[in-house]
Amino acid sequence: MRVLIVLAHPLEDSFAAAVAAEACAALTAGGHMVDLLDLYSEGFDPRLSVGERASYMTPSYRPDGTEELIARLRAADGLILVFPQWWFNLPAILKGFIDRLFVPGVAFDPDPQAGRIRPKLDNIRFFHALTTTGSPWWIVHLYMGNPVRRLLKRGLAAACMKNARFRMLTLHDMDRASAARRAAHLARVRALVSRI
Repeated sequence: MRVLIVLAHPLEDSFAAAVAAEACAALTAGGHMVDLLDLYSEGFDPRLSVGERASYMTPSYRPDGTEELIARLRAADGLILVFPQWWFNLPAILKGFIDRLFVPGVAFDPDPQAGRIRPKLDNIRFFHALTTTGSPWWIVHLYMGNPVRRLLKRGLAAACMKNARFRMLTLHDMDRASAARRAAHLARVRALVSRI
């Protein structure tokens, strides 16, 4: 399988980078092809252009400078997002990646009569989110209602990758995680990705 891993963290020595490296190693060991997209190191611009927004829901939608990234997304059999949760949300650069690539004609087709959209990324067979959060489990789940999981599973996966298996693996309370807890999380990442 060909797997697109999207890393969204500005620091090269971040724990997110270690998670992405662990996932890459496990996939390569399993005989899969890995396409690592590091949004920061590749200089991804998360801002929708005027042309993109003006033509967004029209048949003549114009992706400004994202054609190569769209080709990488369409070539993938699986998608893995690796990112920290900041303020119970996605990093801005990852939100921009979704805004600019999960667009009409690429990720979905609008159905004006029914008032909904039809998923278009049939090539994606699995969709994983490997993430961390500074908050303890109970705050994320009980107090906040796990908004990132809901957004990715009920929004992105359901709307754009209808047949993809979704999994999310999170290290909670990251700011206080010991070296042992971090190592255990990396082992869980390897185990999850090795089952692909």
